[in-house]
Amino acid sequence: MAKSKKSKAKVNPKLAGFEIQIDSLGEIKSSLEIDKINKFLDKEVEDIKLIDQKKSKPKKEG
Repeated sequence: MAKSKKSKAKVNPKLAGFEIQIDSLGEIKSSLEIDKINKFLDKEVEDIKLIDQKKSKPKKEG
């Protein structure tokens, strides 16, 4: 079989230039700092676990 060409994934413009690799020792190498990635994820992605907690939280009757 012929090797398939690796195409680059669609990336949010705010993450332009972001690349991530895992070296032979299993260490993650990234072109962006982890703190910047976490800030982006906090702004752009809703945490499923937090949404479930909000739904199951009983309301207090006063």
